[in-house]
Amino acid sequence: MGTPFDVKAQNAVPCIWFNDQAEEAVKFYTATIPNSEITAVARYGEAGSKVAGKPAGSTMTVTFRIDGRDFMALNGGPYYQLTGAISFVLYCDTQAEIDRLWEALSAGGEKLKCGWLKDRYGVHWQIVPSNLGKLTSGDARKTAKVMEALLKMGKLEVAGLQAAFDQA
Repeated sequence: MGTPFDVKAQNAVPCIWFNDQAEEAVKFYTATIPNSEITAVARYGEAGSKVAGKPAGSTMTVTFRIDGRDFMALNGGPYYQLTGAISFVLYCDTQAEIDRLWEALSAGGEKLKCGWLKDRYGVHWQIVPSNLGKLTSGDARKTAKVMEALLKMGKLEVAGLQAAFDQA
């Protein structure tokens, strides 16, 4: 299955801590998010299983790549819980892609405001249009109008954000 990741290409790799759903979650993410893949799965051996309290042979880590960026998921036990303090931003070129990712990732989770959602595993995501930075930088009046529209949205709507920008 290849090497987990090239540490010379990306020396800071986010690690997502799960109790015991790392492999399930990563399979879901890589099936849902375009241009993604699992790069390696490491399993607990006898020594590690004793320290972690996980069965030998069970999934320890899963390394995966989303659009060229490396991530790691760890089955570390119930000691830490995921929060919205960390989220992953997915930039989308079309409303159709926003709609698809919003529905797929929020299924069994929670749809939040301003393009945020929490998936069924407790990981927070922001699903945003690729041009959001352009719409929210530069002219302060236009930025304010876009932000006013954005703050009223759950799933972000490209046409509504663009209309707010154009009407300012």
